[in-house]
Amino acid sequence: MGYYEFNIKSSEDSLDAITERLSGIGCLGIIMNEDSIVVYFPDAIYVESVKRELDAFKSVLKLSGLPDALSYEYIYISDRDWNESWKKKFQPIDVGEGLTIIPPWENTKRGRINLIIDPGMAFGTGHHETTMRCLMLIERLSKKIITKKGFLDVGTGTGILAIAASKLGFDYVLGLDIDPLAIDASKRNVKSNSLTNIEIKCEGLKYIERSFDFIVANLLANTLIELSPEIVSHLNASGIIVFSGIIDGQEHDVIKEYEKYNLNFTEKIIDGRWVTLVAGLNMQ
Repeated sequence: MGYYEFNIKSSEDSLDAITERLSGIGCLGIIMNEDSIVVYFPDAIYVESVKRELDAFKSVLKLSGLPDALSYEYIYISDRDWNESWKKKFQPIDVGEGLTIIPPWENTKRGRINLIIDPGMAFGTGHHETTMRCLMLIERLSKKIITKKGFLDVGTGTGILAIAASKLGFDYVLGLDIDPLAIDASKRNVKSNSLTNIEIKCEGLKYIERSFDFIVANLLANTLIELSPEIVSHLNASGIIVFSGIIDGQEHDVIKEYEKYNLNFTEKIIDGRWVTLVAGLNMQ
């Protein structure tokens, strides 16, 4: 199996919309840069269909009032060359007060909490604004939780948020995803970090019986709204929820939906075109 690597350049204002669209047509991984994105597709997807989608999306951007300038290049990467491609693009990054995201081929940093992440073909390297914001909030808000018995990561991707929660002191961490590629990547990353208190499951929330002190859901707004009753039902009375992956302007629908369940929203953080929310049942 091989992959097609698309390097797409556009206005920063338009990149999020392009990313969301490509996620819907089968892309396997995305690396976000300031004025471009690098997107991967399996060779099973006909490359001409991806090109047609990108060309047609220019008119969608224009109709949406977004800059429609869009250019791209692509190359074929054999399965053998996949790891080398990631090594060139995935560099260590410091997040928050003490976290460092680092790939397995780099040396760990002394005095930091190292999160060893090999992204494989899953989302969540830590370079995207939403992942970074979630990590910073987990680091800060976990200090307010006296009993760190349970942490839930809905849509775990590479497992990076679950791994951070484990290293920040939570007794039990559960990462859920419905993508087999994400499950494989997250399990490998948990093993690379030598953690034994993280469970990764490929199933939905409705099959989980326990509740949690901290829940993070880095998902698109529509998915957050769809999962609202299940997410809230798994939160302890004094627990915290972090919602991210919300495009600016769509947070109002998310807040309105979750307020039906008596959730109190205490923080709203905007990173570019992305919004992150903090809420809880009894938060002050």
